[in-house]
Amino acid sequence: MNAEETVHYDKVRAIYAILQGEREADLLLKNLNILDVHGETVYQGSILVYDKRIVALNPDESVVKVKEVFDGKGLYAIPGLIDAHIHFESQLAHPTALAEAMVPCGTTTIYSECLDLLSAAGEEGVEAAENLFRDHDKLPYRLYAFAPGKKVSAAVTNRVLDMEPVIGLGEFEHFTYSSGNDDDFRKAAWVRARGGFMNGHWGVTALSDMVLNYLPAIGCSNNHDVWNEKDIEKSIRYGFPTHIKFGVGSAEVIKVLLRAIVDRKWPTDNFMLCTDNISVERLLTQGHMDWIISLCAEMGINPIHAIKMATLNTARSFHMEDRIGSLTPGRFADIVLTDSLSKINPLYVFKDGELVAKDRKILKNAAIDYSGMCKKGVPGLNDLTPDQLDIVPLEVSEDGKSAKVYLFDVYGRGHAKFYQEVWVPLKDGRIVPEVDGVKYSRLSVVQRYAEGQRHIVNGLFKGVSLDRGAVATFWPAPKPYFVIVGEESAEMCHCVKQVDSHAGACIVTDGGVEKAALPLEIYGVMANMTVSELTAAASSIDAALEDLGNRNEGEPVVNKLLSLFISLHRFRLMH
Repeated sequence: MNAEETVHYDKVRAIYAILQGEREADLLLKNLNILDVHGETVYQGSILVYDKRIVALNPDESVVKVKEVFDGKGLYAIPGLIDAHIHFESQLAHPTALAEAMVPCGTTTIYSECLDLLSAAGEEGVEAAENLFRDHDKLPYRLYAFAPGKKVSAAVTNRVLDMEPVIGLGEFEHFTYSSGNDDDFRKAAWVRARGGFMNGHWGVTALSDMVLNYLPAIGCSNNHDVWNEKDIEKSIRYGFPTHIKFGVGSAEVIKVLLRAIVDRKWPTDNFMLCTDNISVERLLTQGHMDWIISLCAEMGINPIHAIKMATLNTARSFHMEDRIGSLTPGRFADIVLTDSLSKINPLYVFKDGELVAKDRKILKNAAIDYSGMCKKGVPGLNDLTPDQLDIVPLEVSEDGKSAKVYLFDVYGRGHAKFYQEVWVPLKDGRIVPEVDGVKYSRLSVVQRYAEGQRHIVNGLFKGVSLDRGAVATFWPAPKPYFVIVGEESAEMCHCVKQVDSHAGACIVTDGGVEKAALPLEIYGVMANMTVSELTAAASSIDAALEDLGNRNEGEPVVNKLLSLFISLHRFRLMH
């Protein structure tokens, strides 16, 4: 036998010896109500673990020897929960901080995009990927990642495709694949040659049927970008394993999607659950996959089917059901103990048979230093002047009393309502920032590095409402841009220049004085902080804005503002 064969020989002999009572297993979890996701039943039993995997169900306890026994006290045992599609950068936390917030929710596996971080890193994209994935096997969750399908050069994508734990190509750019971009052809060819997966992207009803045919025809493995019933109908008809997402900005969308699944009686085997983008604040206060499973049950989906949508269905869609997704022999011992199946309450979370979280608190985490990825800011706004942030009417009425301007809506992400052209009063040649008597703050979208004339879009904003002061933030991918919300151009200009001194940040100012700041030092997209530090900084932003008149609901303001960049790019509002 060669060396690899010898390793496997030793393992199969060891498992045989354990089942014969001749060798010790690592862990026996007993007194459980085990969910069989294959048969969709629950049975009383126990689980035997050795070398990170389940090796037996209901072993003969008079025969087996074991190092440790865990009494489940009648709790339900369900497979570790899986997020089918999440962006590493969306929650602003680096991988170990993410673990601190996410794993106690029962999530033991994620399928992750990293395209914004690598796009922000530019020429350092390959190095950034190596540092991001460093020691990933030490994390208390299982990480599978995707090389960027958009926002980075083809050369970077090709290098990242060969890294661990990368399993395929991340979401394509709909503007480029629909126009026959050669870089997209090459990226697709590389992942096909490697036998990897390809993530789809773009609400399918927004594509022509011919382009929609193109995606599954070249091997696109899934579609996570559905927004309504028609999207779902087409997505499953064209053979996409379809991800139902509930990330930032999607509070109502997720209910629309789940209601459509229930009303249309679509088989839930078609669907997986994912976040796409989510804040650490939501993980800590509302939950992760545990929360969406509970919402599915609340809206009429069979609780076991809902659990399968966050376990076995996802494992199958990525051809990994032999490793994860069920509590059966040979699978990794990723196990969640909960006191309910319809309202998931992850009291104990095991990954690889090791208890990693208890009572919503993490017990084990990796010690990985990401400070080497922190960057200093390279300012680009030295020549920006306040008058460039003034709203210039798109059109003025014949009587000169009203003007047409843009109105942006943070809650309209992914919809045509994200930005609209609306009429507002015009007084003494100046915009009055109100629509139908409702006052709005102003929003400016500003290009960071300009060659020639700087690209700036100004309008009104629904989502943050200030009586005075300003808040600004920055996102570098796919193009470095700022967004600023405020009442007065000089304050907005001062605030955004404060952010410009950092690699990335969210900053609140009032009267030229900084009131709160959340620095994003890791390539401008991640905070080099613990979860407690990150949530404290995000809360300080919200508290400062409340003093300035804002009444925030839902996600922290920093996450709301950062979610704007997705739609600004989608609707071609960045050059």
